[in-house]
Amino acid sequence: REAESFKEQGNAYYAKKDYNEAYNYYTKAIDTCPNNASYYGNRAATLMMLGRFREALADAQQSVRLDDSFVRGHLREGKCHLSLGNAMAASRCFQRVLELDHKNCQAQQELKSASTVLEYEKIAEVDFEKRDFRKVVFCMDRALEFAPACHRFKILKAECLALLGRYPEAQSVASDILRMDSTNADALYVRGLCLYYEDCIEKAVQFFVQALRMAPDHEKACLACRNAKALKAKKEDGNKAFKEGNYKLAHELYTEALGIDPNNIKTNAKLYCNRGTVNSKLRKLEEAIDDCTNAVKLDETYIKAYLRRAQCYMDTEQYEDAVRDYEKVYQTEKTKEHKQLLKNAQVELKKSKRKDYYKILGVDKNASEDEIKKAYRKRALMHHPDRHSGASAEVQKEEEKKFKEVGEAFTILSDPKKKARYDSGQDLEEDGLNMGEFDANNIFKAFFGGPGGFSFEASGPGNFFFQFG
Repeated sequence: REAESFKEQGNAYYAKKDYNEAYNYYTKAIDTCPNNASYYGNRAATLMMLGRFREALADAQQSVRLDDSFVRGHLREGKCHLSLGNAMAASRCFQRVLELDHKNCQAQQELKSASTVLEYEKIAEVDFEKRDFRKVVFCMDRALEFAPACHRFKILKAECLALLGRYPEAQSVASDILRMDSTNADALYVRGLCLYYEDCIEKAVQFFVQALRMAPDHEKACLACRNAKALKAKKEDGNKAFKEGNYKLAHELYTEALGIDPNNIKTNAKLYCNRGTVNSKLRKLEEAIDDCTNAVKLDETYIKAYLRRAQCYMDTEQYEDAVRDYEKVYQTEKTKEHKQLLKNAQVELKKSKRKDYYKILGVDKNASEDEIKKAYRKRALMHHPDRHSGASAEVQKEEEKKFKEVGEAFTILSDPKKKARYDSGQDLEEDGLNMGEFDANNIFKAFFGGPGGFSFEASGPGNFFFQFG
């Protein structure tokens, strides 16, 4: 009678959804009369409402041990198994209910739910092998609708989120499990995996070591720990070689590091950028560009790689590509430094689309006034129309064009003001210089001087001598 009184009070609290008090009274009923199946069944139901499915499972199992014909006991055991992700065991419980009551609608429905969970598990297993991690996350989300307390499903989901680069979500799932079970090796492994993929390798190793302490045979934690230690050591050796100026060794070490774990996107992006820096030091600029391109493919937000590639583009006079990279950088980080780099690249791009007067004269950009004059003398005489009067019309036209360009180049580069504007990428038209109306002969005459002008005369087939009047 006392036990029944406790059960009735428990039922009252359960009806009011005060599950903690209901649990206390059902426990008193069990303590008073420990061989009553319904008391364990009621307490199992209460624990299920509190989300304490493992404890509920123990009570449900005890209830059917005491009374194998206790339908609600079998139902609750099945629900606990299903909630904890053990769909096979759940199916056996629901089949037992149908043996006792073949018309039990709840058991029929729960049996379908268990089959659905088993199907999602199979699909997820195949998709994980295919590395289709998004599909695995989808399957686990669906399975967790039926098995909300299954740590195994949550861990698999968290691992796939980490492999997809969704680290905060993965961390959140793993942390929730560790709050309930601080010794869960799988959750510790996932926490380490997130840190590992975020390039916090030293902290990651600590979590992998902890996971292995809890489960020495944890294969994934063992492999990840080994890779993390190898990556850290190889990267540090590469950095050391670079600082010492041993670029060849640094290149080798970074290349070896890149072969350790292709899944570690963030660390590999840094390794590619580091190797790109080494290649730029070795003046292997196209290889440096390729490395930086690989870095930004792995991490689109990697500003350092964009800056390194942009500088290589500048060094190889690929100014349009440099401008594109600097624009990307400036859109992301609007600093004065980035603005100036973009402006410089835009100026060089503008300059590259004009005639290169230095190239036309065949002189360096730092050429002196005398060097510019000597170059003009040589090129003007080389391309003067009179020298090619016996050539074909096509050749005459080409040489006349070159002669005019040589005159243009000398006009600009021999005038300090115009040269300064040209070097800075400014528009020369603002100085009133209209190249369309430019007369190269006037420059030629002014340069060579003499009242009788200047002419070419043939001294034999293909030979010329200069005659001044």
